[in-house]
Amino acid sequence: MNLSRPARIALRTAAGLGFTAIYLPLLLVLLGSLNPDRSASWPPPGLTLDWWAAAWDNEGARAALWTSVRAGVAATAVALMLGTLIAFAVQRHSFFGREAVSFAVVLPIALPGIVTGIALNSAFGTVLEPLGVGLGMFTVVVGHATFCIVVVFNNVMARLRRLPGSYEEAAMDLGAHTFRVFWDITFPLMRSALLAGGLLAFALSFDEIVVTTFTAGPGVQTLPVWIFNNMTRPQQAPVVNVVAAALVLLSVVPVYAAQRLSSDPQGGGRV
Repeated sequence: MNLSRPARIALRTAAGLGFTAIYLPLLLVLLGSLNPDRSASWPPPGLTLDWWAAAWDNEGARAALWTSVRAGVAATAVALMLGTLIAFAVQRHSFFGREAVSFAVVLPIALPGIVTGIALNSAFGTVLEPLGVGLGMFTVVVGHATFCIVVVFNNVMARLRRLPGSYEEAAMDLGAHTFRVFWDITFPLMRSALLAGGLLAFALSFDEIVVTTFTAGPGVQTLPVWIFNNMTRPQQAPVVNVVAAALVLLSVVPVYAAQRLSSDPQGGGRV
């Protein structure tokens, strides 16, 4: 599509304004983490890495980081297993209610986080508390998995639509059983999609705060929750800036890797 010069200028201007609105606040957080003053003065009188060392020595921040990693890994594992199985069932088989299943899987990512959090909190209180299971790491993982499944499901579905079935049919004609076909043919072709979905799922779980607030017990504090709870404490402001900046930088890695893997034209493997 050919655009006129004024249209191109307008689109570039709008894109520049949009990127500025998104990334300028992140840049300010990064600069705030290097500000030698304890208060958020602007412009900063200088730059220092002292607060980064102080943040690393903060036991609360380190414990929250480890909690976020554990919750993210567990939620990603659940999402990979369930999202992949559902994607194969929906894409490869015809059954009553297939479209309803697909819609039900994708719906949680479209709902506001506070709605999902309230619904999960009510469900856990109704079902799990009578069984003696209170809010804690388990409920956090379940809450995160509800929306992490979506990204795995979408990645696997997209890859399955691009895969020809002739490879698997040829392997079965040569005598390979179902699991051998999956391991030698299907999995190598699906590998990059699974890895991309897993990275995106981990990034979503690692940054989640709204659902975590409603599903975590009093002894569970993830890194985003720790940041939110310490934002109003003046003595912790520089450390909070450091942790927030580190969280932004760490989140870039899985998202970038997932984007590169999703655009892999070879499908993640050769047969």
